[in-house]
Amino acid sequence: MATSIQRIGVLTSGGDAPGMNACVRAVVRSTIQRGGEAVGILSGFEGLIEGYFRPLAAHDVSNIIQRGGTILKSARCPRFHEAEWRRIARARLSEAGIDALVVVGGDGTFTGAKIFGEEHGFPIIGTPGTIDNDLFGTDFTIGYDTALNTALEAIDRIRDTADSHNRLFFIEVMGRDAGFIALNTGIAGGAEGILIPESKTDIDGLVRHLENGHITHSSSIVVVSEGDDEGGALEIAAKVKERFDKYDTRVTIIGHIQRGGSPTCADRVLATRLGVAAVEGLHQGKHGCMAGIQYRDVIYTPFEQAIKHHQAMNPGLLELAQTLSCYY
Repeated sequence: MATSIQRIGVLTSGGDAPGMNACVRAVVRSTIQRGGEAVGILSGFEGLIEGYFRPLAAHDVSNIIQRGGTILKSARCPRFHEAEWRRIARARLSEAGIDALVVVGGDGTFTGAKIFGEEHGFPIIGTPGTIDNDLFGTDFTIGYDTALNTALEAIDRIRDTADSHNRLFFIEVMGRDAGFIALNTGIAGGAEGILIPESKTDIDGLVRHLENGHITHSSSIVVVSEGDDEGGALEIAAKVKERFDKYDTRVTIIGHIQRGGSPTCADRVLATRLGVAAVEGLHQGKHGCMAGIQYRDVIYTPFEQAIKHHQAMNPGLLELAQTLSCYY
């Protein structure tokens, strides 16, 4: 059932992801196109508590679609875990005449949005902004494609150095709880090993694989997800070097460079579609859910499902990695 919504607030929360600005732009312009008003909430849930609100016109979001980060800023907000502060946030929304919210972020953001929406009966729709691609209910999350390409470029550059000096490089990419970045960049970068949280790491098996590869390879690349069960790249490199010292071993941690930079075309289009879908969903009476894309179509997944059921790893990609002689 459609509902009367005139003023929509939008915030970004949690870790930043390339494409968040494109999503904010889409929320603002689609809200205005429907005859409503858009309000930017600065610094995530912290700004919701403090009342850091800024009306946004169409020109305010011009020339941001290509920018990384988030013009609305993001911040952690431990206070939002407490009911009293959430009550204050609800009062701020009432004072500002805001009828509904669009929140851009990951599972922590959606957890807070779910609790707040249920407590106060407030309409909220989320859009998945996280480079980890680990949310259930969407094929891809905003920022994932850009992070992939950033990490892959780094891996390609490091391989040039590895080949020049007969080195073994352990390259750590982001992914504390999910190995999507490691698996895909490892395959695309021709890595000899891919270590991800979803698969138990066998150090001895990795060493045997590297020993066999040493006969025909002058260098090797092992891509490690930061959430691997044996620790990060530094710990794994040390364990491997104890057992196999034929290579000159190096470790590179790509780190937060994966979060920044101009979003790719895919991320800009995805973010734009989801921003518009969030506004449309609110006008259709949907709330307490995440707008996502599955099989090219927009779907709405309840926050609870999006949070609890993380995106499943594609078994075909795991088989592909094995076929191409990658250890994982």
